[in-house]
Amino acid sequence: MSLTMYECSIPVFLRYLDNLAALLAKGISYAKDKEIEEAVLVNSRLYPKMLPLSRQVQIACDAAKGAEARLSGIEIPKHEDLETTFEELLARIGKTKIFLKSIK
Repeated sequence: MSLTMYECSIPVFLRYLDNLAALLAKGISYAKDKEIEEAVLVNSRLYPKMLPLSRQVQIACDAAKGAEARLSGIEIPKHEDLETTFEELLARIGKTKIFLKSIK
């Protein structure tokens, strides 16, 4: 049995976006527990040359929607890169998932 391109890609992207959202939820909880401003974590880098967490999430969403749009031959939805909070990043993930689920 061979898998379709849809079966090989959409479920994978949805799963990784769910995992990313779960990590952000842990970040929200950690910030509250440790009384750390969310902005500190959202703008954190694991390594000096690395992009901040907010940009990493934006790139992950862009990669998922871009790949699927190109595979489907449809226009890539544009999302402004303005997210500065965990909630905004989670909303970005949500918008990306809605787009992926709309592809047949």
